[in-house]
Amino acid sequence: MPAENQNALSKRALVTGAAGGLGREVAVQLARRGCSVAITDINGEGLGETARRIGEAGAECEIIVADLTQEGAPEAAAAKVVGRWDGIDILVNNAGYGVIEPFLDATYEAWTRTLALNVTALAMACKAAGRVMRDQRSGRIINITSPGSRMALPDYTAYTASKAGVDSITRAAAVALAPYGVLVNSLAPGMMDTEMQRSTEIDLARANGRGDLQAFLDERTRRVPLGRRAEIAEVAEAVVWLCLDAPQYMTAERLNMSGGLDKD
Repeated sequence: MPAENQNALSKRALVTGAAGGLGREVAVQLARRGCSVAITDINGEGLGETARRIGEAGAECEIIVADLTQEGAPEAAAAKVVGRWDGIDILVNNAGYGVIEPFLDATYEAWTRTLALNVTALAMACKAAGRVMRDQRSGRIINITSPGSRMALPDYTAYTASKAGVDSITRAAAVALAPYGVLVNSLAPGMMDTEMQRSTEIDLARANGRGDLQAFLDERTRRVPLGRRAEIAEVAEAVVWLCLDAPQYMTAERLNMSGGLDKD
């Protein structure tokens, strides 16, 4: 076994929102590092493809098709992992939802759905996995946040508010679980070419009356100090680092992976 895989031996991971994009890439990279990986999403077909890639990496996989906004669903997902592998070492809270909606035209439905997945489901997953990790006296939780949690974005307020909630939950969970040797951190990715990013920017261009989509995208990319968008794989590498390689003394931290966009 290569040296880089030694610290991943027998690690049991649960990745939410793993039917595509960042979640899929994190799950596959964890598998390549020797972890057994449970994947959950509402999109069963997408999970099937992720599971296929995990299998190609030679790792065990548990598929959990679930709507995490339903009461008890995050807890049930954690219980399924424990039932399969007798514990949980890693939780990556990647599932997320966002909708472009001018603040003065905000709808109850959009706010409720956004907060249900991005905040409540995430908190319940942290609680469920955290209880298992408390009893194990070890474990790592990584929550995916956003540079938007620190920005005023009037067309995307429900999402940015939810990510501010993720930051708060991360700090609180880190303090609650610190006595048991469990680490809780977050990662804020920059602009990535994911399905959610693409659909969001199309809606944002429309909301701002921008007919030339490519010009709009190029303009947004120029805001990034490094001058380019993030590759999904490189952001996933940072998540996996938090899962497996970050120092044991690192908790309640926010790692910015935004090319300098989240610089303040």
